[in-house]
Amino acid sequence: MRALRKALLACVLIVGASSAHADPLAVDAINASEPTLCAEKDNVYLKLQSGEARRFTVEAAHPAYMGTIVIDRWAPDFTNCDMSSDPSFKFEKRRLTIYETEEWQLVGLTFPSFWRPNQVPVRVGNRVETGFHLLQLWTRHQERAEEVLVIYPADGYWRARPLPPQNLRWSAYGSSFLIGPVEVEGRPFVDIRDIAFDPATRTFTLNFARGGGATLRLDKLDQERIVLDVNLSQPVAAQRPFAALRSMFVTENNSDVAQVGWRSKGGQAWTQTPVMNFSRANAAEIWAGRTVPSKHNTSAPDMVFRDFSATAR
Repeated sequence: MRALRKALLACVLIVGASSAHADPLAVDAINASEPTLCAEKDNVYLKLQSGEARRFTVEAAHPAYMGTIVIDRWAPDFTNCDMSSDPSFKFEKRRLTIYETEEWQLVGLTFPSFWRPNQVPVRVGNRVETGFHLLQLWTRHQERAEEVLVIYPADGYWRARPLPPQNLRWSAYGSSFLIGPVEVEGRPFVDIRDIAFDPATRTFTLNFARGGGATLRLDKLDQERIVLDVNLSQPVAAQRPFAALRSMFVTENNSDVAQVGWRSKGGQAWTQTPVMNFSRANAAEIWAGRTVPSKHNTSAPDMVFRDFSATAR
């Protein structure tokens, strides 16, 4: 328990959260996770629901044990995995640099197959491209290109990671998150009509297929964390998630998320439980991560959702 408290305290210090601050809004965090033996299946599903939320922060922060990693592990493990029944639509493989400066680069990739047939237009300035399964945002750091944020336009999955720490030249992605009205069709997804990227403000603007939209702005990026400011054009109905976390748990040492911590509105302390024991909570902040290293994506970041507000910027 003492180690857990230290890990949670470290996470709070990294993300800059403070229970002394006023909490404008708490949201319902609901666990819809299912057990699995497959380390490549997103069986962790944490839903965030509120009929009021218009703005919030998503943060990916290096885990508390990051400085202790000697051997990083990120190779996929398909033991006990059967993907034969997954839907698959064929595409022509493609890679295109959509935008590039000395500091930033936006790259689009089309895979030979994908589980949804949707093709989402992507606009940067006057340029419009379509058909990408993955958009990668790269930046320059210490004379290297670092991929820090991605979105899968056809199903709305995002992944984020900070810049690599001093003790590692690279760090892994882990959990994914969804922004916008979440639907389920075989698996959770967000149906996006189109995407625009503004390089000047590092902002992605999403329009959703059934109305409404969102912006996601890269607010801060360093070797500890990446901070994303999210605004919804309108609240999502309370019975549908406005955001969600997707991740993987098989065992404590074979997981991308093993623990969930949360703080209630105005709360002066955190509550924590193993992810598969978590049921639901009304939370002003919620953290999902690991307190001990995993053999799967060892360096992947912890995820934090916080600063919920009924008022958009």
